[in-house]
Amino acid sequence: MTTPRKRPSWDSYFMQLAQVVAGRSTCLRRQVGAVMVKDKQILSTGYNGSPSGLLHCDEVGCLRQSLSIPSGERHEICRAVHAEQNALVQAAKHGVAIAGADLYCTDQPCVLCTKLLINVGIKRVVYTHTYPDQLAATMAKEAGLELVQLDVKCET
Repeated sequence: MTTPRKRPSWDSYFMQLAQVVAGRSTCLRRQVGAVMVKDKQILSTGYNGSPSGLLHCDEVGCLRQSLSIPSGERHEICRAVHAEQNALVQAAKHGVAIAGADLYCTDQPCVLCTKLLINVGIKRVVYTHTYPDQLAATMAKEAGLELVQLDVKCET
């Protein structure tokens, strides 16, 4: 009799998928992937990159980098749409209801994305890497949006 292999937990499984999605990112500073899930079913995915049809940062350079803007500041000075925003847009574009879903994201959402996630009714955000945005964490807590940091290497 063979020993059954150890399967990844659902959180680990969806986080690994978010990491694969991040591979499509065209950002020069941070590659982020997001997967929206409800009842263990994938609803939408997104990665950070320029709006459809526009040149990407890996083609024209990074304005934030050239201006030495630190991570977590001045989000408006960026060509890219965030991974979480792209996942929301894809769901809306295809008429997918996401209220009550969980978001698996390689990075903790910024305050802009956190506000959107709160308003669309995301209940839980699972992420791997922290992001330097205290206001985002404060607003998530106030709204009851659960933030869970997951170490994929250790989680099974």
